[in-house]
Order: sequence, then C-alpha cells, then structure tokens
Amino acid sequence: MSLDGYGAGPSQDLDNPMGVGGHALHEWFFPTRTFRGMTGQDGGTTDIDDRFAAQGFENVGAWILGRNMFGPVRGLWPDHEWKGWWGDEPPYHVPVFVLTHHARPSLEMKGGTVFHFVTDGFEAALRRAQDAAGAEDVRVGGGAETIRQYLRAGLIDDMHLAVAPVLLGAGEQLLSGLENLGRDYECAERVCGTNATHVLIKRRR
Repeated sequence: MSLDGYGAGPSQDLDNPMGVGGHALHEWFFPTRTFRGMTGQDGGTTDIDDRFAAQGFENVGAWILGRNMFGPVRGLWPDHEWKGWWGDEPPYHVPVFVLTHHARPSLEMKGGTVFHFVTDGFEAALRRAQDAAGAEDVRVGGGAETIRQYLRAGLIDDMHLAVAPVLLGAGEQLLSGLENLGRDYECAERVCGTNATHVLIKRRR
C-alpha cells in the first residue's frame, strides 16, 4: 500500500488495472527473483524484498480474489471471453475463488489454475477455499475492499503489508474505518527492504 494508506489507485480500468498510479505500489516486487521466475524470466534480486515475495507464495493451496482483481468487466458478464489479466497460464496454479454478484461457470486455465466464481458471499468463498486448500493456506489476494471484508470479520490470520514509498492521494483505502483492527490485530514484524517497508500483522491469539 502507499504511504497514505491506499491499496490501489483511482479509476481502475483496462488501461490501469491497479488504478492510476497504482503500478508504483508494486515496484518493489517486479525486480525480485520470485516475480521474474513467475513470469518466465531469469535472474532477479535476492534481497529482503524477494524474501517477503517468496513467503507470500509458500504453502498456498487456494486464493480468494475480488472481482476487480480478475478483470475490468462490471455488472453482468456480457460473455465469457475475459479470462483474467494473466494470459493462458495465470501465476496461481491452484483453485482461485472470485467474489462476484453475477454467476459464471468455472474457468480452467493452463498450469492448474481454476477460477471459481462465488456469488453467495465472502464467508462462503472462504469455506470453499479452505476445503480446496486442505492442510495448506488460503491467501486473500485483494483487492482492497475484499481484504477489508475479511479483516472486519476477523478472518485474516496473518497479513503482509508492503508499504511503498509513494503517495497516491486518492484510490482505495486499505485499512481506514476498521474499528476492530487495533483490538484484534497487532504488528509482529517490521523490516525495511530495498524498495518497500515490510510489515507483518497478526491476529491476536
């Protein structure tokens, strides 16, 4: 997220999938060996930023995404042509549960990713994701409002915040208005990386 608390920039669309200016929030991630390996490239940094990047993909058996994370289409699906931002082989390689108000058949992609479109709420998506993940973890990948739903309900166990040294001024606030946050969660670790400050938040036991 940005220094001023935004998890995405404003005006998300096909040309700006992370919102205007939102691309800068992920500049810490793009040079890492983890990201470059995911996108078929060689090399990459192996510093603190890469350590946190790699940890985010360890032991993940299922993902949950908000609909905006899947694509720019709003309202009823006009057709089933849109298959995500990532091409024929998305980087997930496990079941992915997409929150939406509009039903759509599951979509199987190369590399083991299967998108399931969940219309009966975030708690139902979590139950399905937990069943799919088995003994592994479920990762809530975003966007901001999806993460807020799970935080508000106290359903996030661990959260990694990569705080980018940028100011967006507008967009989707990630943590504002969560009255339970200070009561239910605490900072477990804070590390300054090369291109971001990494903060680990854990649910109080």
